[in-house]
Amino acid sequence: MNSVAGIAIERGKVFIARRKPGGDMGGKWEFPGGKVEEGERDADALRREYLEEFGVAVETGPPLAHSEFTHRERNFLLNAYRVFFTDCHFKMTEHSEWRWASLAEIEALDFADSDRRLLPALQMYLEREAGIDDR
Repeated sequence: MNSVAGIAIERGKVFIARRKPGGDMGGKWEFPGGKVEEGERDADALRREYLEEFGVAVETGPPLAHSEFTHRERNFLLNAYRVFFTDCHFKMTEHSEWRWASLAEIEALDFADSDRRLLPALQMYLEREAGIDDR
């Protein structure tokens, strides 16, 4: 089964959100996203998930990373993409809080394991992006 995560980046910090208490992921921080429904493209799933969970539209950019994980004896592939907000007036339905965080801050948080596996590739992406911005 495939899942997607949308990673917004602003000034070297990454958008993260904390799940509301309850369920397997309750209280954990994550890169927002969710399951890709049958017949749905990853970009469409990300747009749907951000609308459902935050009430905002996003534009989907390039793929950034992927990870594989098992949850409840099912194998998942998590594809992470860069996303760009068209609006930041969030109406949270699945999360209790959000923030912009550095990778060092993320490493210290109770972060979802599947999303934590994306951090090495995200670190490389941020380093490349910073190198481009410095020129």
